[in-house]
Amino acid sequence: MRTTIELAAALGVAIHDPAPPREIRFTRAGCRLRGLDWGGTGTPVFLLHGGGLTARTWDFVCLGLRGEARLIALDLRGHGDSDWSDDYRVGTHAADVAAAAEHLGLDRVRLAGMSLGGVVGARLAESRPGLVDRLALVDVAPGVDFESTREVRAFMFGLGPVADLETVVEAALRVNPRAGRAGVAHRMGTLFRRGPGGGWVPKGDLRPPDFPAILAAVEELPAQLAGVPVLLVRGGRSRVLTQAVAEQLADRLPNWELAVVPDAGHLVQEDNPADLITVLRAFLT
Repeated sequence: MRTTIELAAALGVAIHDPAPPREIRFTRAGCRLRGLDWGGTGTPVFLLHGGGLTARTWDFVCLGLRGEARLIALDLRGHGDSDWSDDYRVGTHAADVAAAAEHLGLDRVRLAGMSLGGVVGARLAESRPGLVDRLALVDVAPGVDFESTREVRAFMFGLGPVADLETVVEAALRVNPRAGRAGVAHRMGTLFRRGPGGGWVPKGDLRPPDFPAILAAVEELPAQLAGVPVLLVRGGRSRVLTQAVAEQLADRLPNWELAVVPDAGHLVQEDNPADLITVLRAFLT
């Protein structure tokens, strides 16, 4: 399997410091949470992943933006190396992010949130307006085509223990034949851990979330983000957020601007991190 550094370089990311990030751990309301602090003394930026992913989905972006901001990628509860929970409400995730800022002694942050992470970031901006300076919404906005994610959702929530990760990689490539094998293998390596019997088990809680509640929260984004500068980032070939919907929102909402990242689907940060870095650099740093 290719290393993170090799993959990032192959995707056009300029890497100035290849050192691994520092792991951070904290607890809120009995739930142990984990994140990755990429260091630096610049503007603090929290990076929030989408549903079913982990903080590692931001590795390529963090390697390219490192040194221009203090980048902190979090594992939301139920994802990655954070604890599972019986409470995955959007507001609970947002409170966890606020707790991360408090744990790190940060009183003002900027956010980049992909899909579910963008919804969480918007809820945090609404509930803690003094904490959030600005927000980049990555491929999520009112009017998303939820049905277009049906096949991917069926794959993600159908994951289970496997003897060999290659089995999962092959299954993922059948769902998305356009994906690069190396990138898919890397992603699956971040979503699984070695089990006690030597096989591989998913890290995340595979119980389906409350999708109706999440979709309702997506529709609330403009109201929640009134007065907050917003960069709406769309993957150029994303089926989840169409160009027409994105343009209508950017035209209608005065504090929203639109950036389109070419050669990227819904997973913008993994499909084309180099161009995403360019638009995030201008907005977040």
